[in-house]
This record gives sequence, C-alpha cells and structure tokens, in this order.
Amino acid sequence: MGSNSVADMIQASSKVHFSGFHVNGHVNGLEQKAVSKETISASGEIQRQPFVIGVAGGAASGKTTVCDMIIQQLHDQRLVLINQDSFYHSLTEEEFARVHEYNFDHPDAFDTDHLLSCMEKLRQGEAVDIPKYDCKTYKSSVFRRVNPTDVIILEGILLFHDPRVRRLMNMKIFVCTDSDVRLERRIRRDTVENGRDIGTVLDQYSKFVKPAFDDFILPTKKYADIIIPRGGNNHVAVDLIVQHICTKLGQHDLCKIYPNLYVIHSTFQIRGMHTLIRDAQTTKHDFVFYSDRLIRLVVEHGLGHLPFTEKQVITPTGCVYSGVDFCKRLCGVSVIRSGESMENALRACCKGIKIGKILIHREGDNGQQLIYEKLPNDISERHVLLLDPILGTGNSAVEAINLLISKGVPEGNIVFLNLISAPQGVHVVCEKFPRIKIVTSEIDNGLNEEFRVIPGMGEFGDRYFGTDDD
Repeated sequence: MGSNSVADMIQASSKVHFSGFHVNGHVNGLEQKAVSKETISASGEIQRQPFVIGVAGGAASGKTTVCDMIIQQLHDQRLVLINQDSFYHSLTEEEFARVHEYNFDHPDAFDTDHLLSCMEKLRQGEAVDIPKYDCKTYKSSVFRRVNPTDVIILEGILLFHDPRVRRLMNMKIFVCTDSDVRLERRIRRDTVENGRDIGTVLDQYSKFVKPAFDDFILPTKKYADIIIPRGGNNHVAVDLIVQHICTKLGQHDLCKIYPNLYVIHSTFQIRGMHTLIRDAQTTKHDFVFYSDRLIRLVVEHGLGHLPFTEKQVITPTGCVYSGVDFCKRLCGVSVIRSGESMENALRACCKGIKIGKILIHREGDNGQQLIYEKLPNDISERHVLLLDPILGTGNSAVEAINLLISKGVPEGNIVFLNLISAPQGVHVVCEKFPRIKIVTSEIDNGLNEEFRVIPGMGEFGDRYFGTDDD
C-alpha cells in the first residue's frame, strides 16, 4: 500500500472511511480544480499559481495542529500560513464597550473582502500585507509582509462559508473533533492561556460558539474534499494529505499534458543553485561550479530512464544481492557549443562513454541549418542522451532529433537532457516526438520578443566558457 499514489488511495476510499481518512466524494472535482488553477496562455507561457489549502472546522478542533503537521512535512517548499482570524473587523467604540455581546463566530465578524483582495494579489505574484488582529484592543494595527509562495494554507472556522473563498482552494480540509473535546480544549486555553473566568467562557460558548457552529460551521462540512476525524491525532490522514500535496507540487503543468516530460524534484538546494546561476552578478567560477552540480543531477536523473536488466551478485559476506545492470549500449550527443558543458558530467557517470557532436546554426534561419555532425558509427544500436542546457524555441532540438532519427536511432531511444526549458520548446518537441523523453531541472515562464528564455540565465555557452566579455 505504501507504494501506491495518494490519488489512487483517495479514489479507492471515496465515500468510505480509510484509516480514519474520509473523502467526501469530491476527488474528481479536486483534481480538476488543481489543474485548472494553472493555465497556459495563448503564447504558451505558463501562468503558475500557488497551491491553496483550506483548513476549516470548529474552534479548538485541532486545525492549527493539522496545519503545523503539514508545514513540518512540507519543509522544502515555499509555504505561508494565513489565519482567517487576521481578518476580523476592527471593533467600533460602541462594539468595544459591549465586547462580551459581540459574536466573533458569525460570518459578519470577518472582513472577507480584504481576505479575497490579499489572496488575489498573492495569486498574481504580488507581495501583500496581512493584518495582525490584537485580541486585547480588538483592532488590526500591525501588518506582516507575505511574499508570493508555492503553497498557501488558509486556516479558519468559517473558511468554507463564502463561495468566493472556496473557489480559491485546490484542497479543502475539514477537521472534525467531538464537541466535548473541543469544549474541554477551549476551557483550558481561555482560562490558562488567556486568564479568563470559566463562567465567562461557558457563557460565551453557550451563547455564541455552539450556536454558530451548528448554524454556520458544521453545514460547510459538505464542501470539504477531505474530512479528518480526531484532528491532529490522526497522523495517517495528515500523511496521506501531505503525500497528495507533494505529488501535485512535484508535477509541473506540462507534465500533466506530456507524460514524456520529466522535471526533477525541486528542493531548496536546487532552487538555491538556480538562483546563483541565474544571477547576472555571479562570477564565472561560481557559474561553472553550480551549473556542473545541476547538470550532474539532470544526467543522473536521465540515466534513470534508460532500460536495465536484472542482475544477481555475490557480496563479500557471501550473500546474494539482487540488483540491476546498467544499460550497455549508450552514447551522448552534445549540441555545440553549450551542450559541451554537459559532457564532463556524463563522462563522470558513464566511464568511457562515446560522445558525438552536432553543430546547428541558430541565428537568422530559426535554428534549422545543420552545419556539422560527428556521430558514432553504430549510433542506431545505442540509446542516446542528447545534451543541450537550454530548450528555447525547440527548433534546434527538432533539427538534432531529426538527424538522430535519420541515422537510424529509434525515437524512443532518445533522452533529451537540459537545465531549463521554455514551454514553447516543450510543446514543439513533445508534439513532434511523443516517444522521446525530456529531462529538465526547471521550466521557465516563456520566451521574450527576441526568443530568449525568460527569466532564463543569459547566453549559457558564453557564461560557462567565459566568452561573454567584450
């Protein structure tokens, strides 16, 4: 069961309890929303938006604990937690004077329009100032700056009440905890942590909290994609949710369209290396060092897509180890000149590998003029790793792949390795050669009017080989 994807487990458990994890029959809707949140423009540019998770439930149900557990497991993702409590309306002087009669559990207590405005800016890639609500003055006088991020977790008792907020979410989670447990937690929190009198707490609970839960919060449970019984104590449910989120985050939009496109899993290390090689101020020495590290990762990932045969060996302890044998009939082909920067990494991984060369004129002819080629004589009998760090328009790649196919290399035997790809180039190559595999470390936004990849990293060959100086 551990090897199954969470999507398979979710589908298998629809409308039934699965290890305390209940899916409310919205799996297909959840998948469609997650895909539709990120679209491709007419020019082929990816408009990537954050993955938004909504966590709702009654007060003291364990929502914060569930959010903390998700955050801990998504440690290598850019993530921000936004509380609905931050968007309480500031009380007027009259309301403040009668604060004990104010219902903080009613939908009207929240400034939902402000929440929607902040979310829209984050989804458009803009930084926002999120208010901090002071529970003593009942006003929002301080703000915290939140930058655009990959994952946004929204947490609050009434998140699912407004359909406009619900539509923002890729995943909606409802934390369900017994009412007696929630009341016990609320008494302990308000008396111990907030110094309130137990009589006041119970009066507020019976007057506002419980009626609001029955009238406004519990009815929104039907909108949840996932219902978690027992809150933060349900580790199985949280683990499955995190696995599903990781699957979504690790799958670029174009990978959903082209199954032959592979983007290596992004970590802070990989993002950090990309930050360095994309920085125009990075020195040549650092550019080469971090480019080589990334290239090695791409090459290793690409080698993992080659066929293998099972093999048994005897270990020094006399035991039998069942493993695999590497693909023997293999060669590399670099597209001169940038592709030559990837040769050392390939040689480091595959001792004695043959490497061919292709030179394609890239200027003035839309990258379609073959100038020079020197390939192994038996290339038709080999699997080929095609090396070019930048996939831009895709025209040069198409010309190189056509040459390999004309030499007798089966399309399915070609693995195209690059550091960054433009969506336009991915479309061109994958649509023309659906059996070729493309392995890249990041997919950029697109191409500018000069057909350069943006944000990109400039002329890779010039920066790598030190020929960009005047």
